[in-house]
Amino acid sequence: MKTLIIEDEKAAVRNLTAVLRQVAPEQEIIDVLDSVADVLEWVATHPMPELIFMDIHLADGSAFEVFERVDITCPVIFTTAYDEYALKAFKVNSIDYLLKPIAEEDVRAALQKLRILHGTPADEPDFLRLIKTLNKAESYKTHFLVPVKGDKLLPLAVDDVFFFYIADGIVKAVIREGKEYVLSQTLDELTECLNPDTFFRANRQYLISRNAIKDIDLWFNNRLAVNLHVPTPERILVSKVRAGDFKEWFAGGR
Repeated sequence: MKTLIIEDEKAAVRNLTAVLRQVAPEQEIIDVLDSVADVLEWVATHPMPELIFMDIHLADGSAFEVFERVDITCPVIFTTAYDEYALKAFKVNSIDYLLKPIAEEDVRAALQKLRILHGTPADEPDFLRLIKTLNKAESYKTHFLVPVKGDKLLPLAVDDVFFFYIADGIVKAVIREGKEYVLSQTLDELTECLNPDTFFRANRQYLISRNAIKDIDLWFNNRLAVNLHVPTPERILVSKVRAGDFKEWFAGGR
């Protein structure tokens, strides 16, 4: 199996290479890259490998920048010293998430998972089936505990939230009755932990629920103006670039 290693620590590369030689000698390491820029250039000039081992923190940025700019269509096993990116990792083509220092049993288990998932017969390509299998196991946040007056925490159901927005650096959740609650999460964090079938990041200021949408106006320069069932501090505009994604999401195609 042709394998690409994306890692900026030389010691980690040596360790992973040694582990692979021990537990999976059939793995052919075709290249080692250490930066987002190198990965983007490599993908543009080489066929996709059969497997990628990828560190999350690279020399010039986050590995997730790669997925935002190019299509990685092979399975990925993430390797990192941190565990806070696990949910985000499984939203891309990840089949496992290994914490450093990586041991032989970790790699052996990850490769076994890959073999099992790829070995399942199907009418569609194995990798598409793999991604669907992982998505079924993925869970999204359903409730928040938000501070209210005094020393209380109020349970807030995600299903009751019509939209999240940021103003003056403060993120708020607005429910169907129009009440607002201040949250500690950023909009980026909320986008990652909420079900993308239900919530859409309309722009940098708004994350909206499908259930909240009243109607949509065609706006200037091929943008969309989304009107909700509750008042919003300002007009919610979806850019021309994202208008197609929004329509597909609203129609249930995402």
